[in-house]
Amino acid sequence: MAKEEQYKELVAQVAAVVADETDMIANMANVAAILHEAFGFWWTGFYRVQNTDRFADRVQTELVLGPFQGPLACTRIPFGKGVCGTAWAKNETVIVPNVHEFAGHIACSSESNSEIVVPVRQNGEVIAVLDIDSKDFDTFDETDQKYLEEIVDCLSGGTEML
Repeated sequence: MAKEEQYKELVAQVAAVVADETDMIANMANVAAILHEAFGFWWTGFYRVQNTDRFADRVQTELVLGPFQGPLACTRIPFGKGVCGTAWAKNETVIVPNVHEFAGHIACSSESNSEIVVPVRQNGEVIAVLDIDSKDFDTFDETDQKYLEEIVDCLSGGTEML
């Protein structure tokens, strides 16, 4: 099946799965599983925007690991750092054909070679990012971007805040 046709089916599947569930964590877990199973990506998951008080002198907002499928992952990512933090800071999808050429890439796994990160928004604000890594170079393109953006839009419709 062509990638675009596969995505069209997945958008409908995701919309049906998340339609009656208001828990964002449950929905993220199912979306990560659906995408990971369908495409066999190296790593598929979410990082959630969280205010943390890990530092005695300040509260910091950072991305914190959420539901995912794949090997061990980085737990926290600062705003503007790595591909995930960059997508969050820019509030736009970031496609990286070769992560080894991305300035400031955070290497959670040396086996990851390309990446796409899609912001998840509620009321225009980024509340999480969908992060997908591939072992292959140049895996992601505009087709992935289009349909992954549709999939994350399903998450922000009618769900509770994190």
